Amino acid sequence: MKKMFTKLFSTVLVMALVLTGFTVKAQQTTLASVTTISKKNDAKADSAVVAKTDKKTDAAVIAQPAAKADAPAWVPVRRLWGYAFGDLYFDQHADATNRGAETMYNGVPANRNAFQFRRVYIGYDYDIDQKFTAEVLLASEPSANTGVNGTTAIQNGDNLVDGKMAFWIKNFNLRVRNLWTGTDLVVGEMGTPGFALNEPGTNAPTSLSEATWGYRFIEKTITDFHKNNSYDVGAALQGTFDPATKNFGYVFMLGNNSTSSLLTAANANTGFYKITYGDLWGKFFNKQLYVDIYADYAPTNPSTATIPDQQSHSIMKIFAAYINPKFSIGVEAYTQQIKDGVTNSGTKANEDATVNGLSVWVKGAIVKDKLSFFARYDGYNPDTKFDNTNSYTVNTNYGSYNPTVKETFYTGGLDYTPAPKIHFSPNFWLIDYKDQRASTTTGYVGDDHTLVFRATFYYTFGK
Repeated sequence: MKKMFTKLFSTVLVMALVLTGFTVKAQQTTLASVTTISKKNDAKADSAVVAKTDKKTDAAVIAQPAAKADAPAWVPVRRLWGYAFGDLYFDQHADATNRGAETMYNGVPANRNAFQFRRVYIGYDYDIDQKFTAEVLLASEPSANTGVNGTTAIQNGDNLVDGKMAFWIKNFNLRVRNLWTGTDLVVGEMGTPGFALNEPGTNAPTSLSEATWGYRFIEKTITDFHKNNSYDVGAALQGTFDPATKNFGYVFMLGNNSTSSLLTAANANTGFYKITYGDLWGKFFNKQLYVDIYADYAPTNPSTATIPDQQSHSIMKIFAAYINPKFSIGVEAYTQQIKDGVTNSGTKANEDATVNGLSVWVKGAIVKDKLSFFARYDGYNPDTKFDNTNSYTVNTNYGSYNPTVKETFYTGGLDYTPAPKIHFSPNFWLIDYKDQRASTTTGYVGDDHTLVFRATFYYTFGK
């Protein structure tokens, strides 16, 4: 796996250098010729510095400077923005043993119902000048389970000791636009290329799985759901091979593998090792077909007497989607290798665990710009080599990994948009759990599920 990963990244870097070199030569551009910064899909100009306001419409009007007709005006972005989503939910049925530690409803008892924010974002974007821009994002992402954490009084899920919602720093970074033509350098805490990255108006991709799925307010993508990093502290190159059209590009990132956590200096995950992320993306057939290939690799715990080989985990993923205003479909499949992730209690041997996941979704318009539908299926197998005649102990510190339980996830619903950037969505959320162990194994739990009905709301401001 490590050799495959090395070959993949060698290919990425060679392609990036060669194709970028051709692009630069063909276009004969310089770093000084920075074009107008326009967030087309994101509408960042809504909060830009303006010269006057049209009193009749109360709309901001940008005054054009006295310049040559062929010299585009640069308008700096000063934008405060945010969004929130949550639900009125009813937990109709809860898994008897509260499996699915990575889920929103782990530990929530059956028949509980409540109004619940699941995410609140407050962000600020600031163009320092035409070359440098800064991004700040504060997040609060509370869990539906707000029970006591262990023996302390601290609540679970982004809550303060008294149960109030708390904000924490999710993004704080500096972007250098066009470090060379078609490629930006980003330093700080940022989204990874795993699925969440979506920065219109830059050289970053806008076609990764989360942005294309488009229903993060319903549920995370499958790799996010199962604890791949959606953000991290590090440095990244985000580039396009064809800056004029931006149909093909790449991301290469080196990170701490700690997301926003402040781990101790002795912790191997951030004190000694780093995670490497790589991504190649493309838009084909008049930008109706998206293809994205992603990989990461992270060494983790050092070798010990009981686990002599250094542990690591790595992911390889492919995402493809057909995008149309009337009907879209997407498929995301990944495999993950967790080196020496488990110990076989029967053979006493350390074994690599192979995780497989598959997600398929569809969405489409019922009434244009007003009413849509969506549906999704995920299949997740935490250990494809699991032997039900044996039992296993977990060695890896990766997420909330549990090799014994297969999961099948379903969701579907309607999306009503009474005005742009406002959504109301009746939907259901269902996970089936299946124990991979033999029914005679101590601790075996029969098939069960968690089913939640929700009336979800989602709204955005400032973008």
